[in-house]
Amino acid sequence: MNVFEAVKNTVTARQAAEYYGIKVTKNGMACCPFHRDRHPSMKLDQRFHCFGCQADGDVIDFTAAYFGLSVRQAAEKLAKDFGVRYEVQRPPDRGKCKRIVTTASLERNYGKLERICFSILGQYREQLQFWKELYAPKRPDEEWVSRFCEALDRLTRVEYLMDVLLYSPLEKRVELLLSAGKEITGYAGRLQKPETGTAGSSENTSR
Repeated sequence: MNVFEAVKNTVTARQAAEYYGIKVTKNGMACCPFHRDRHPSMKLDQRFHCFGCQADGDVIDFTAAYFGLSVRQAAEKLAKDFGVRYEVQRPPDRGKCKRIVTTASLERNYGKLERICFSILGQYREQLQFWKELYAPKRPDEEWVSRFCEALDRLTRVEYLMDVLLYSPLEKRVELLLSAGKEITGYAGRLQKPETGTAGSSENTSR
């Protein structure tokens, strides 16, 4: 597993908050560190959600916001602080890449797939953000809807993948498509048609 997966599978938002000095009550409530909170308004368990300022996300989002770090820096800090082991993704051997194929051939072979994957990620990210707002719990004791949990769990990963495809050199983008292409195309199955995006009542009533 990479550092993001390893950390999220090992450390909860509540564990991180307590480790970094935030007092959490027995029922998982704490004063939100992201706004001037006089009474506990943040719910912490596997993830976190503030009913005051609406800050929410997973353990990596929490640590990034708390310390002012990027999501990668936050994930690496959590791995170090909690002794989480993960697979270090080594950069590709550029010399080997150049010996096997030229840049032009890489662009021909992977350009179309890259565009498809980026389009899927963009649509899925927009949908996750919509779910995050639509299904956000309104009360501390309210059960979290699965789509809200999915949004919190996947947004960081999807944004990381998009950043790699946007800003990384060609060799790293190719490496990403080879290692995560199946994962990305799998997100296409989670996309909803626009007219079904507001069907929150059907999911809530089916629980």
